[in-house]
Amino acid sequence: MVVTFALPKGALLKDSIQLLQRVGFDFSAFLDGNNRQLQIADPTGQAQALLVRSQDVPIYVSYGQAQFGIVGEDVLQEKTADVAKLVDLKFGRCYMAIAVMQCSPYRSVMELPPHCRVASKFVRSAARYFRELDLPVELVPLYGSVELAPMTGMAEAIVDLVSTGRTLRDNGLVEIEFLYESTARLIAHPLSWRLHDRRIHEVVHQVRRCLEHGM
Repeated sequence: MVVTFALPKGALLKDSIQLLQRVGFDFSAFLDGNNRQLQIADPTGQAQALLVRSQDVPIYVSYGQAQFGIVGEDVLQEKTADVAKLVDLKFGRCYMAIAVMQCSPYRSVMELPPHCRVASKFVRSAARYFRELDLPVELVPLYGSVELAPMTGMAEAIVDLVSTGRTLRDNGLVEIEFLYESTARLIAHPLSWRLHDRRIHEVVHQVRRCLEHGM
């Protein structure tokens, strides 16, 4: 059986490839700046990988085009794709937070006025959080430079992913609430996992063993 991995473009790719190399699969060709292939095979012939946008990783896995995927928890919180979350891979650590302008009078979420505007790329996460607080807000979906929304007066606050916090600080914003931590996760096609496919469980065991001995 040839195992297929859906790997995310961007920040998680290098760590994902290094982990899989320790497991025995080499997809380092994706790190070659001259490479334009979106599907490559491991030299052993036992596995292949697809290079896709991180938001698409759960979709490829849920539709069965890949048995495994590596993706951030932030993406999984936004998607409704049916996948099995198997292993916290511990890299790509960041967190979801609510931020306002430093000059804002609001210093906690509960100080935000009802029906105020909150901008975010992570609309599902934001909606779920404010619904649990029973605080009605108007969510403004944005897909880039979310920090501009409060800077221009379009929104009182943002919900966004934070790594070092430098982007917020450089644009005059300050965090007022932590929502959840996000790290890279190994996910699998749920049917393959539930059927106890031997090859699937063998890969998961190898990944867990690598993590126990440190990346």
